[in-house]
Amino acid sequence: MFKTGLEQAVVSLLDNGAQLQAPAVAKYVDRLRRAHPEESPAQLIERLERQYLTTVTGSGTAVGATAAIPGVGTLTSIAAMGAETAFFLEASAVFTLAVAAVHGIAPEDSERRRALVLAVVLGESGMEIVEKSVGHSAKNWGSLLATRVPGIRGMNDSLLKRFMVQFLAKRSALMVGKIIPAGIGAAIGGFGNRALGRSVIANAQGAFGAAPPSWRGPLVIDADPLPALDSSPGTGPQ
Repeated sequence: MFKTGLEQAVVSLLDNGAQLQAPAVAKYVDRLRRAHPEESPAQLIERLERQYLTTVTGSGTAVGATAAIPGVGTLTSIAAMGAETAFFLEASAVFTLAVAAVHGIAPEDSERRRALVLAVVLGESGMEIVEKSVGHSAKNWGSLLATRVPGIRGMNDSLLKRFMVQFLAKRSALMVGKIIPAGIGAAIGGFGNRALGRSVIANAQGAFGAAPPSWRGPLVIDADPLPALDSSPGTGPQ
């Protein structure tokens, strides 16, 4: 399928981001386990949810606030929001894959990672595409992507098309509100991102279901931090 420049950018972010590779996500989860050894899988997922929501809310507020700064024009604000949209998607991808890892789901190839992230961000419409593609439904449908899926490239094309229409339409409406000056844009940006973040969290809960009752594997030694869930646009790894 021919992809537009924006679609290519989304695919590139999801497929090539070093922090989205399975080993990096596993190290991130293991780092949190070492930092909080008393926490169960369910408690760690709650921690991931709080971190994710705080991060995307903060990034939305920061970018929305640029319109209130004297000398910062609308075009500059829009450019900043473009970067913030990419950051939101990246943070959502890290969150989704980290929750999947807690559930023992770690897609090794980029096609399955992309499918999992796009389907979770989309929610119900993403679930419908996955279930239609694999030929059956599941209450916790995220597990359907734990193994190889026939025709996954076609499924990803469908997910990407739906994502461009559904998710980016929401982001576009939010961008209009963010460029309102006098600090109002900051409030709209923060509340808007928080609402979108909550929907991603709810989608992940529906995709993966209840957390495992106990941890399934040992910790990885010398795991490094993964900054994507606790940084803001422009402050991540260089």
